[in-house]
Amino acid sequence: MTSFSRKDWILLALLTLCWGINWPVMKMAVQDFPPIAFRTLCIMGAVPVLWLAARWSSTSLKVSRDDLGTIFTLAIPNIIIWNTFMIVGVKMLSSGRAAILGYTMPIWAVLSGLIFFRDRISRLGWLGIAFAISGALLLLSSEYANLRGQPLGSVMTLVAAAAWGYGTVLMKRTKMELPTIALTFWMLLMASVCMGITSALFEYQLWRMPTAKEAAAIAYNGLIIFGFAQVIWFSLARRLPPVASSLSVMMIPVLGVFSGAWWLNETPHWQDYVAMLLILMAMSTVLLKPRINGIK
Repeated sequence: MTSFSRKDWILLALLTLCWGINWPVMKMAVQDFPPIAFRTLCIMGAVPVLWLAARWSSTSLKVSRDDLGTIFTLAIPNIIIWNTFMIVGVKMLSSGRAAILGYTMPIWAVLSGLIFFRDRISRLGWLGIAFAISGALLLLSSEYANLRGQPLGSVMTLVAAAAWGYGTVLMKRTKMELPTIALTFWMLLMASVCMGITSALFEYQLWRMPTAKEAAAIAYNGLIIFGFAQVIWFSLARRLPPVASSLSVMMIPVLGVFSGAWWLNETPHWQDYVAMLLILMAMSTVLLKPRINGIK
């Protein structure tokens, strides 16, 4: 079902750490700063970083005209819709709860595979999905009143998760002879233009220079989240089955909940601890290889 190597485990751990602690970072940044403008600046900051990384590794960024169309198709759900809708949801919700809703993505990935590509899911995969759904619902239960008070934020974040889930399946299904760094570079460049136009249309009156704290959040997102972690994620998404790659990041919302509690005084409840166990069980269904004939 999956083929995680030792290198994949290490990259997954780094990805989890980087993305997990970024939820309270984003929440702090968009409290007083226009959210789409914030995310656009983050993406723009990553573009020169990836260009330098490509030069340093002697990776060509050249793409054909046909590939540009395919790249834009991938950028729409994976970058543009995900980041635009998600960051608006973060502004409206607590960072931990936005992370939980955002990481219902594996559920949407499975549904997208079934509906659009007629994928077949193993019993073990369905068990992992059941654990993931149970954990997400349990975490949401303690914030039901808050979610009723911010229905638009909840809807925005769920739309973002659905787009990312579909994009993850589409990424796996799309075959291109293009290095992951080059693919990420062009996707982020296209997304920065589209999101910049969106911010100009809806947030122009709110534009201003970021404060030192907001600038630090932009730098962290540009260098670490998009310049490093995004490349890792696309690498995993291109090589691994969608269920494996999507469920493997389910620890991120747990880290988002507890980092938010630490930095933003968002108090975890007993549901958070039980949900963490359920999410770990969901991860085990795709990360732990079964024994064959008594041999690992």
